[in-house]
Amino acid sequence: MKRRQFIKQSAVASSLLTFGSFGLQSCVNTVSEKKITILHTNDTHSHIDTFPADDGKYPNLGGVARRATLIDEIRKENPNTLLLDAGDIFQGTPYFNYYGGELEFKLMSKLKYDAATIGNHDFDNGIDGLFAQLPHASFDFISANYDFKNTIMDGKTLPHKVFIKNDIKIGVFGLGVELDGLVDKTLYKETVYLDPVEVAQEQTRILKDDLKCDLIICLSHLGYKYSKNPEKICDITLAEKTKDIDLIIGGHTHTFLDEPTKVLNAGGTETLVNQVGCYGVNVGRVDFVFSNNKKVIKEQKTIRVT
Repeated sequence: MKRRQFIKQSAVASSLLTFGSFGLQSCVNTVSEKKITILHTNDTHSHIDTFPADDGKYPNLGGVARRATLIDEIRKENPNTLLLDAGDIFQGTPYFNYYGGELEFKLMSKLKYDAATIGNHDFDNGIDGLFAQLPHASFDFISANYDFKNTIMDGKTLPHKVFIKNDIKIGVFGLGVELDGLVDKTLYKETVYLDPVEVAQEQTRILKDDLKCDLIICLSHLGYKYSKNPEKICDITLAEKTKDIDLIIGGHTHTFLDEPTKVLNAGGTETLVNQVGCYGVNVGRVDFVFSNNKKVIKEQKTIRVT
């Protein structure tokens, strides 16, 4: 009897333990976090090498090889990483004068950039020079407000692109600065500039409503802010006049931000605006965490390339 009672009690206890374990595991599985890391650069301007130790502004900073090491480390930490650039890849060192942009695109391809937008200096060898270097880029160029239909660049850019990382849909669209008065007309030819606010509103509608993106990023070469010319569209005013953009990655004004600026957008929520200076001395990082259909900014910082 004692033996029979012991076996019965043991069986009940075992069942309770199994059930309890199942219940605990079920609770754990309902809280699933997915982290997306966004890395970005802007205005690298053909700076391939590290600045020398005696440089007056950026001693011993930057360099593509060091950037590659940093990016590889972050990708090992989180494979769900996007690497983006906000334009002005060309012009600034003899590498561009000699190779015409070939080296820059080849190295960015080696670093496995996912996408870039087009800056004004990327026309410095003319639109034909930009077109000629495209075969050296394994990544896409995203530009929604440059109408290239009457140029050699027609069909060579995308207005937006959707990336899927860990089942999270990330929509990216691109905007460029007004070229008239900034770039000689003979260089950009029949390229037509479209209003960036109107284009941004249309692109976010497509990405949010039609394509059901969980995260929307604007790659912008409009410039951070113009205190002397407040009417000029910049990243801050773009954020204020639009909605549903989670992050604006900026360029053009070479603005050094330690962390993104938070802007109250037209939808009553926050849009992050970031820019990490110039010449590849910094890499921007923003981490978004998705948990139970909620989106939270986990980390946002500028990383020195040392």
